[in-house]
Amino acid sequence: MIEKIDHIGIAVKDLEATIRFYEQILELPVTEKNEHGTTRVAFVRIGDVDFEFLENNDPESAIAKHIAKRGEGIQHVAYKVRDIAKAMEALKVKGITFIDEAPRPGARGSRIAFLHPKNTYGVLMELVER
Repeated sequence: MIEKIDHIGIAVKDLEATIRFYEQILELPVTEKNEHGTTRVAFVRIGDVDFEFLENNDPESAIAKHIAKRGEGIQHVAYKVRDIAKAMEALKVKGITFIDEAPRPGARGSRIAFLHPKNTYGVLMELVER
């Protein structure tokens, strides 16, 4: 079902400052930068894993709420799956509940769904189908 870690989502207050840190201090280039809805996103690839930096200043957004409650930092871990509908059904049969009841559009043309962290020992997990 799960093929690999697709990316690690990191909530940030200032995307441009984050980009400067990764590019200038760590010498890791941004591979992609875009907007997904009201969220500004930048990706940095380290090995086979992307780090997805997420900025959204709307106080009602999941990113802003995460920062208000926990501060900046890791917000979710995303796992690549071949067929998101099948993966969701297999997990639902095992008692896992989802924040998303059906796959929805995600960044970079993907389909995504978030598992509820109450089922995953506090870790917000995302399934990603490209």
